[in-house]
Amino acid sequence: MTARANVLVTLAPKMAVVFVGFLIAGMGITVLPIHVSSDLGFGTFVIGLITGSQFCASLMTRLWAGDFADRKGPKKAVILGLSLAAAAGALYLASLITISQPVWSAAILVAGRGVLGAGESLIITGSVAWGLATVGSQHSGKVIAWIGTAMFGALAAGAPIGSALFAMQGFAAIAAATILLPLLMAAMVAPLEPVSGRSSPSASRLSVIRAVLLPGLGSAFASLGYGSILAFSSLLFIDRQWADGWLAVTSFATALVASRILLGHLPDRLGGPVTALVFAFVEAIGLVTMGLASQPIVALAGAALVGFGYSLVFPGFGIAVVRAAPPENRGMAMGLYSACLDVALAFSGPVLGLVGDHAGLPAIFLASGAIVSLATFVALLIMRRARVPAA
Repeated sequence: MTARANVLVTLAPKMAVVFVGFLIAGMGITVLPIHVSSDLGFGTFVIGLITGSQFCASLMTRLWAGDFADRKGPKKAVILGLSLAAAAGALYLASLITISQPVWSAAILVAGRGVLGAGESLIITGSVAWGLATVGSQHSGKVIAWIGTAMFGALAAGAPIGSALFAMQGFAAIAAATILLPLLMAAMVAPLEPVSGRSSPSASRLSVIRAVLLPGLGSAFASLGYGSILAFSSLLFIDRQWADGWLAVTSFATALVASRILLGHLPDRLGGPVTALVFAFVEAIGLVTMGLASQPIVALAGAALVGFGYSLVFPGFGIAVVRAAPPENRGMAMGLYSACLDVALAFSGPVLGLVGDHAGLPAIFLASGAIVSLATFVALLIMRRARVPAA
């Protein structure tokens, strides 16, 4: 217990950085569609362009962010990421100055969200690399699980906070918070002990890709369950004429956070692939339960199982990445591994939406359960390869 407490104390500043970085992202996601529609007068295409620019920039900069953390040190990556987040807030303000010219204002917003996406890549990748360097790879499961919990908690908190700020002072309040919060956090982490960048030559990118390939594939399979909950759980409740569809997301998130807090040590104790195998199976059962549910309470129980299962699949496969990646390139490896989640979420919506169009909404969750179950085979393959000695 003392060892876990010491690890948590060491990780707390990194978790705070991630919380702030994704809190401002959550605040913007909630109110941007309203601002672009009501204040600028654009439709859904421009709304999608502006909101999507953040995710595209984040995906495109993951590998670079990881390499930057490896070369310059993770603390510098975090500080740069927070600086870019504040710069995104400045672009938000600039877009308000040009609000009388909606096209220019929207273009500046696209740039702002893109800068924020790059900042997020540096923040999450730098924080994970910083955590791994300060507590050791033997605690890699805790690092990935607990820092990921800070990210999910921030995204959940961002929605009500952003809505409240927007109701009080409009989009200007979001812009001000996006500038101030990262700068305050940068000032708080500035006195912390830095970790030097790599002193040895970088390994080839091909070796990093090989280390990430199988665990990243398993994580991508499992992440489709997460995407299903976000995109289609409320629609399932509407389709079944059940009230309070938002409770499915709440059940998922609550179970995920509780599991990571209480059981975040399991990947380090049992091994990453073993943990991923067990929890991916639980996640698949939860999705099938949602697809077959005839009562809302059963669907909510299924959503909670999905959250409970998914909670340790990502850190479980993440441990496999940490163990296989060259030590001097762990930041790059974790950046590439995180990109697998981005890709899965980007493709899950349209692909599963086609399934729903042809077979109905419950089929989305049944199909998701089948795809998530493939993660168990990936975990078994990783375990088998670990048992086979190198030639």
